[in-house]
Amino acid sequence: MNDFSLLPVLAGTAAFFAVGALWYGLIFAKPWQRAAGLSNSQLRAGNMKVIFALAFAFEMLTAMVLWHLLARTDPPGFVVMMMALGFAVGVMIPAVGINYLFQRKPLALFLIDAGHLLVGMAMMGGVFVWFRS
Repeated sequence: MNDFSLLPVLAGTAAFFAVGALWYGLIFAKPWQRAAGLSNSQLRAGNMKVIFALAFAFEMLTAMVLWHLLARTDPPGFVVMMMALGFAVGVMIPAVGINYLFQRKPLALFLIDAGHLLVGMAMMGGVFVWFRS
């Protein structure tokens, strides 16, 4: 297994990105918008091409780091899932939580965003298990 392989990294990134599209587009669009305190006009004012491109780039960076760790350790599939979920539960979600505490963000926003990170990382882990089998 190479330290870097573009196809699984892109597929893992795409899986995470797809979760975000469903999460914030279909499943939690209105609750997220309310919790984030964003009006329809504020949402329309953003440059969506830049926002989506940067979101994809950040998710790809996460995928690259996880893939690199998998390449270095060559764990079995269940450990891949533990590592992916461990990233979410042990690093990503606490980092968001710390920021939200100081920014006085509502619990509802934290739970929606934390859920996205958890499910997104689970999907990325699943894609990586599939690529490694």
